[in-house]
Amino acid sequence: MSFTRFVEVGRICLVNYGPEEGKLATIIEIVDQNKCVIEGPAEVTGVERQMIPYSRIHLTDFKVDLYRNAKTKDIKKAWKEGDILAKWEKKYWAKKLASKSKRAALSDFGRFKVMVARKKKSEILAKAVKKLEA
Repeated sequence: MSFTRFVEVGRICLVNYGPEEGKLATIIEIVDQNKCVIEGPAEVTGVERQMIPYSRIHLTDFKVDLYRNAKTKDIKKAWKEGDILAKWEKKYWAKKLASKSKRAALSDFGRFKVMVARKKKSEILAKAVKKLEA
């Protein structure tokens, strides 16, 4: 199995550190072997044009056709044509991140309700397994 996610102009990435953590961005320029320039576009994802090290981004499977140092309007147009946000929200990775943030925002009572629901679920599963074994 070969590697398919390359650092290249037009590659969509997920920022994993800093104020833009958890937001999607597009690589628009490769600076050197450690850094690249990314942009959201800001109206769509909230990520302004900035230089960022590779260690602070995760590459996704998505890529849009862009030229180096593309203008913001061209990036927005490419995102719209590629329907990137809709594709991203269908991915398991995005659903897992949304679930994680939702769970982190729960109150004490919310966590209690989740615990009770898990106990009920495991009880139902245990009964079903016992019934199948008998």
